[in-house]
Amino acid sequence: METDEDERVRRLTDAEARALELFDAVMERGIVAAGVSERAASDAVRDLAAEMLGVDRFWHKRIVRAGPNTLHPYADNPPDRDIAADDIVFLDFGPVLEEWEADVGRTVVLGDDPHKHALADALQTVWDGARDHFVATPDITGEQLYAHVCGLAADAGWEFGGSIAGHLVGQFPHKQISGSEIDCYVAPGSREPMRRNDRAGLATHWILEVHLVDRDAQIGGFTEQLLDIGPNAR
Repeated sequence: METDEDERVRRLTDAEARALELFDAVMERGIVAAGVSERAASDAVRDLAAEMLGVDRFWHKRIVRAGPNTLHPYADNPPDRDIAADDIVFLDFGPVLEEWEADVGRTVVLGDDPHKHALADALQTVWDGARDHFVATPDITGEQLYAHVCGLAADAGWEFGGSIAGHLVGQFPHKQISGSEIDCYVAPGSREPMRRNDRAGLATHWILEVHLVDRDAQIGGFTEQLLDIGPNAR
C-alpha cells in the first residue's frame, strides 16, 4: 500500500487523466452513436480501455445509458436500449489503472434539442457550485454536501436523481481501508467529516457526482470527477 501522500495524489490524478483520455477516444471513434445498443457501447468501452490503457478490470460496473434510461441511478439495471439519433447519453466508468481507481462520468447530447443541452450544461454548473461549497466548509460531512447538491439542483430547475452524490476513491480496493459503509459516500447518514484520515491513517480523497433529471421529459444527465484533488479542485 502506498503511504506517501504526494505519490497518492499523483497516482489518483494521473488515473483520472487517463480515464478522461479514454472518454475522448470513445467519442472520437463513434462508439456512442445512433443505432448502437447501450450494452454494445459498454463492451466497446471495455475493449478500447484494454487497447489504449492495458485495463483489464473496472472497479464498478460500466454504464452507458440513453434516453429514458438516463433517469436511472447507478444501482438500477434498466433494460438494454438502442441509442437514438436525438438522445441524451451518459457514460460512467471506473477503470483500475496500475492498482489505482479512476471514476469519471460524462454526458453527451446527440442532436440539437435545447432542453437536453440545457440539462447537460447544468451538470458542470451544479458540480462547480458543490465543489465551491466543499472548499468553503472545512468540516463538511457527506450528509451536508449531499443536501447542498440537491439544493443546487433544485435552484437550477432540475431534480437530483441519485441517492448519493459521491464516494471515496483510492488505491484498489479502497473499501478495505475506508471504514463504515455509509461514511464512504456523500449521502444521507454520512456524518463523519469528509476531510479525515481513514482507518489506515491515510487522507481520504473523494469523487463528486451529479445526476440531474427531468422526469416529465424522461431525460437525465450525469457527471463525476475528483473533488478534493486534481485540476478541478480549489
